[in-house]
Amino acid sequence: MIRELESVVLTSDLPEYGLERGDIGTVVLVHRGSKGYEVEFVALDGETMVVASVLASQVRPITHREIAHARVVPGIFSPQPQFGGA
Repeated sequence: MIRELESVVLTSDLPEYGLERGDIGTVVLVHRGSKGYEVEFVALDGETMVVASVLASQVRPITHREIAHARVVPGIFSPQPQFGGA
């Protein structure tokens, strides 16, 4: 079970935020018995890029022997959708 303040990995792209599968974020809120999460994605310089609402199927825990990869993220983000939206 994923808990608040745990690091997670995206399992699918979130193009509306410029995020890609494999990006790493931190869970800041657990929704409805772990059916979804609010996840903060932070640039390596400490800037919060976005806090996104995601379904449980869109993230997974970090596992043993994984390594992070740096990339530039586009600077334009859409407004945050509501959890469980369309």
